[in-house]
Amino acid sequence: MRFHGVVQGSQPTTANHRSAVTRAVLWTRDEVELALVLPDDAPAGLATSGGAGTPTQPLVEILAVGQGRASGNTRNTATAIGARLRVLGHDVTSEDGWTVVRVFQGDAVTGLHVTSHLRVREGGSSLQSWTSVRNDGSAPVVLQAVSSLMIGHPVGTVPVADTLSLEGHGEWVGENRWAWTRLSGQDGLVGLDLPAHQHQDARGARTLVSTGSWSSGRHNPSGVVLADGGSAAADGGPALAWQVEHNGAWRAELGVRLDSSDSEVLVLGLLGPTDDDHAWTRVLGAGESFDSVRVSLAAASGWQESLAELTRHRRALRRNPRRPAVVFNDYMNTLMGDPTTAKLLPLVDAAARTGAEYFCIDAGWYDDGGDWWDSVGLWEPSVSRFPDGGLRRVVDAIRAGGMVPGLWLEPEVVGVRSPLAESLPDEAFLQRHGVRITEHGRHLLDLRHRDVVKHLDEVVDRLVEDFGVGYFKLDYNVTPGAGTDLGADSPGDGLLQQNRAHLDWIDGVLERHPDLVIENCASGAMRADYALLSRLDLQSTSDQQNPLLYPPIAAGALVGILPEQAANWAYPQPDMTDEQIVFTMSTGLAGRLYLSGKLHDMTPEQAALVTSGVDLAKRWTSRLVGSVPFWPVGLPAWSAPLVASGLRDADESLVAVWWRGTEATTLDLDLPAGAVDIAYGPPDDGWHVTRDADGPVRVRIPAGPQARVLRVRHAGLA
Repeated sequence: MRFHGVVQGSQPTTANHRSAVTRAVLWTRDEVELALVLPDDAPAGLATSGGAGTPTQPLVEILAVGQGRASGNTRNTATAIGARLRVLGHDVTSEDGWTVVRVFQGDAVTGLHVTSHLRVREGGSSLQSWTSVRNDGSAPVVLQAVSSLMIGHPVGTVPVADTLSLEGHGEWVGENRWAWTRLSGQDGLVGLDLPAHQHQDARGARTLVSTGSWSSGRHNPSGVVLADGGSAAADGGPALAWQVEHNGAWRAELGVRLDSSDSEVLVLGLLGPTDDDHAWTRVLGAGESFDSVRVSLAAASGWQESLAELTRHRRALRRNPRRPAVVFNDYMNTLMGDPTTAKLLPLVDAAARTGAEYFCIDAGWYDDGGDWWDSVGLWEPSVSRFPDGGLRRVVDAIRAGGMVPGLWLEPEVVGVRSPLAESLPDEAFLQRHGVRITEHGRHLLDLRHRDVVKHLDEVVDRLVEDFGVGYFKLDYNVTPGAGTDLGADSPGDGLLQQNRAHLDWIDGVLERHPDLVIENCASGAMRADYALLSRLDLQSTSDQQNPLLYPPIAAGALVGILPEQAANWAYPQPDMTDEQIVFTMSTGLAGRLYLSGKLHDMTPEQAALVTSGVDLAKRWTSRLVGSVPFWPVGLPAWSAPLVASGLRDADESLVAVWWRGTEATTLDLDLPAGAVDIAYGPPDDGWHVTRDADGPVRVRIPAGPQARVLRVRHAGLA
């Protein structure tokens, strides 16, 4: 990466001086370029393909009380501080496969010193960004919003009317509902003839806002901006994929500004919590600093390739990636939070025979009263559920079966009937106006408090040391709303501190127990973000119990989660037909197989069908960790009868195809070049798969809901 000082043909700043601009190309790929522009008389900015001169949109925007916006709007652009920032310098370093650029800027009015951190993945077209703000002035500054990154023309100088946004919506058991929106649509950025209105920017924006600490509970913290190539079903033109890497509140916005020639400039802004959306303010005293949340971008030609690039970027963010072993969990459509020795031992034996490598005992192992929801917190093994030999007997059986034992925990909550609710001080709980926050019979622990950290560390250390636990499923089923005002400048500030204390606690656990495998779960996938997933091993993609409803969740999960981390439940049952078993197993095989089901009650033929799926998952492990996702028929609608998603490695692809219709059908799939066969299906296979040369793959499917995993043998495509 080289920085070049150039002189632009803009208006002179003095009679004999023209504005100087330093420009560095961060990447060039196909028709997509991204450059960092550092003017001497304007804020730093990012410029994409087709952009010249000084960018209209500054790289950093900051809202503060008493400073506000330079022009009225409801966005987080055109801020007074953002417009006043001037470049003080920059530096470039390299570290572990990243080129790190830091840009230093200052605001002469407030005394704020701002550092933009841009970590560019070497050999790729992606970056990670965040903003540091230090108060070098003498007076406190009350921050209301600090952008992690702002970029104008995110897909080049394409008209707003020709731009699409991919946005993910979700809720409990209904995750990953992706939809394309044309930005100039009725609920978007319609044409307003801005030049005729005193040359002002638009005042509104298209926004995605997530509140509380379920970072993906309403909107997925990722998306794509796409230059339309005719339709979203086609791959389109230049595309920019984005993600917010924060385990709490965040905001993404798309708005329109005018440049100096009155041309519209689309602006993508990515932020953590803000005052307007999340009751977040932070008082920055003299000499104090604040870091924004981290975000990432990945650029390519075509939306599918931009998501492939973001997939590669996510792998580079992971701190300690490990081989994705097959996990059996006793919960889903099986024990459902009611484990006992008598129920578990047959399951342990059956899971071991099937080929599972980890066995996780889910909720209920700590309960002696039969109604544990509002009494959790101590995390001590039940006596009544494990009367003969205790929990250790079951754990020893798991280990004897060649599997690693695991346990479910919900560490961030304490039930209102738990002894801990009385023994811990009020300051150990999130609260508002001196009253503990209570949701669904639970208080929420404040991980900033040393007694809380001490208690949770003792729980984890005890279970690891006493029982040899090598796997934890960490769940999180309630959320505190705006946050806590105890020891904070605002509820949003308290929540952000809590979010970061949560990450610090996880880091401490993994430092003490580096071999622990930890699953991220929050009522399924309500907290699926790369603040957590850069640290943890896998992500539950849903709590959905209906196998017919799971395919769009599993296929859509690959937009926001690495394939090797996307833990899709497969819950085959003895009362299922072979086709139904293959259907749910195919869902698991679409990402990282996460197994449940009453395997101990199956016939030998049924068990063999499950084992065949487990064997495929284990054989494909080395390819899974290098694969990128693709969607042969586009991203699925929730009720679409046909759902398909693929994982592409250098020499082979696996493609899960689910047919949820009731009638027979014939369909054509656009798959990578190569020979195609069925990698997973029942013994009596009624599917007919053909391909002429390297054209579309034609699949004839009999009547009724069915699924298969297809394999394409190819080379040189990943």
